[in-house]
Amino acid sequence: MRLLLVADTHLPKRAKELPAQVWDEVAKADVVVHAGDWVDVDTLDALEARSARLIGVYGNNDGPELRKRLPEVERETLEGVRVAVVHETGDAKGRAARCDALYPDVDVLIFGHSHIPWDTVTPGGLRLLNPGSPTDRRRQPFCTYQTAEIKNGRLGDVELHELPRRG
Repeated sequence: MRLLLVADTHLPKRAKELPAQVWDEVAKADVVVHAGDWVDVDTLDALEARSARLIGVYGNNDGPELRKRLPEVERETLEGVRVAVVHETGDAKGRAARCDALYPDVDVLIFGHSHIPWDTVTPGGLRLLNPGSPTDRRRQPFCTYQTAEIKNGRLGDVELHELPRRG
């Protein structure tokens, strides 16, 4: 199972549209995960239309329309891997312990908010993934997203993708 992980698209405020490379990944993915801060409903509609399966949550910049359609936290089991998606996990300091306590029944937690790519494992064994943002790099050198594979009930091959800078 191939996953595409994105967050913090902030369309159309930070960019007019998702990069073509991200749309190419949408076409290849079995599941697209969006960890919040869509900002516009059009992005949700487009990803729903073009994804084989979409899992998404709302973020702090998402208004009432998106909050009506999306949960704050989503939990799914994907080929035996217990996944949770949330926008915010709080400050980086203490994140591992906080997430271990909040998500004891999860194998992988996908989050957004910071626009900073993240891939660590907590002392409790929880894999923490943040794909960064494909449209707003903030202080990061590149806009980013992640892909991952689930094989034989295990998450593997998590890859961070850097997008070319817009001219």
